[in-house]
Amino acid sequence: MFDSLSDRLSGIFDGLKRRGALKESDVNDALREVRVALLEADVALSVVKDFIKSVKEKAIGQNVLKSVTPGQMVIKIVNDEMVAMLGSEHVGINTIGLPPVAIMMVGLQGSGKTTISAKIAKRLTEKDKKKVLMASLDVRRPAAQEQLRVLGEQIGVKTLPIIEGQHPVQIAKRAVEASKLQGFDVLILDTAGRMHLDDALMAEVKAVRDVANPLETLLVADSLTGQDAVNVAKEFDGQVGITGVALTRMDGDGRGGAALSMRAVTGKPIKLAGFGEKMDALEDFHPERVASRILGMGDVVSLVEKAAETIEKEDAEKLAKKMAKGEFDLDDLRGQLRQMSKMGGMKGVLGMLPGMGKIKQAMQGQQMDDNIFKHQEAIICSMTMSERTHPKMINASRKKRIAAGSGTSVQEVNKLLKMHMQMAKMMKKMTKMGKGGKMPDLSHLMGGNLMGPAGPPNGPSGLGGLGGGVLPPGFNK
Repeated sequence: MFDSLSDRLSGIFDGLKRRGALKESDVNDALREVRVALLEADVALSVVKDFIKSVKEKAIGQNVLKSVTPGQMVIKIVNDEMVAMLGSEHVGINTIGLPPVAIMMVGLQGSGKTTISAKIAKRLTEKDKKKVLMASLDVRRPAAQEQLRVLGEQIGVKTLPIIEGQHPVQIAKRAVEASKLQGFDVLILDTAGRMHLDDALMAEVKAVRDVANPLETLLVADSLTGQDAVNVAKEFDGQVGITGVALTRMDGDGRGGAALSMRAVTGKPIKLAGFGEKMDALEDFHPERVASRILGMGDVVSLVEKAAETIEKEDAEKLAKKMAKGEFDLDDLRGQLRQMSKMGGMKGVLGMLPGMGKIKQAMQGQQMDDNIFKHQEAIICSMTMSERTHPKMINASRKKRIAAGSGTSVQEVNKLLKMHMQMAKMMKKMTKMGKGGKMPDLSHLMGGNLMGPAGPPNGPSGLGGLGGGVLPPGFNK
């Protein structure tokens, strides 16, 4: 998400930083371009006007224009204002209250209410150790109740038994009673949607609200709908009263206008962001981190959190012991490839690292995607145990057999072996560094031909540190 907006803003700010001293006209020109970039990203016009006005008032002043680094000062002001526009602080889902606490999901049909209801239930069950009951109140969409039941079985969360012929208010009453009698901590109510806003929808949602008395009323909005999502948010908030927003399909929107407008227009916090269909593809919405991503500053905190969630402690300890001995075989490489996939793939990781926009562009230019991980893993899985442990024994005939078994070519097998050899060398260098040596030069591992002789802006060593030595397959030719 935000890729197109981030690229535009990065280009604008790179120009500001290169100028050194700034005049008022330079700032005005840059802000004019920022205004166009935000409008093209589908940010609401009223939000853009207020944003530019606020930035301009702070950016055109003696303290900024006469500072040692005026370009950096302007970027900081833009960052601070963007954080304020997104809500300043992260606000999570509130489950503090007399159980069962009700969470009502509202929104238009097709916005992803059912899927995100299951994602929230999974998170509350696994992370917060809550006992959750889900209930579908959607009697209009065919198999909507069955869909929630199936998702509940997949994630191990109970759903209210389906009784044909009941209307939403009856189901809501039954869900409240069942959650009380069976000692549930949280009740998630998945309400019905419509293709468009209408009086019948609002009346139904209000009736359910009055019965369930929800602590949270979350509007589920599809970020791909842009300005329509903002209009829907205003309408629901005005008639029903929402406590927060959950944005879905954030991975499919390269502009991000809905996210940037929603908080400013409704005054209600964006609490969650959904990425993809997987049940664990749900993130807390942190305004300061999102602003950093948009401005190309990365989001290392989220990357570390994601790594901590996906890395198995035993595997990490095992790898650490092997690294201490300077060992790194192809089984270890396979583990790193799987780890990278769990963390959102190469593009997802690079998007959270500061100054990595150029590498992402290089990957796109060379048509590199995360399918490379699958190919690389298939190659390793086609090897024998002894070949994985002792890669040097892999001769020409073995390479042909491995290529045939994995559905790849001998050239791809050679690339993988070369990458492994370079990573093994890096591990040995990092081991020596830990014993008092200086930081090794790892730039060759990222393929200097992609970024030029200087390598990536902030150096590639951060990839090895955060991902346990993960480096992008295919960068080595």
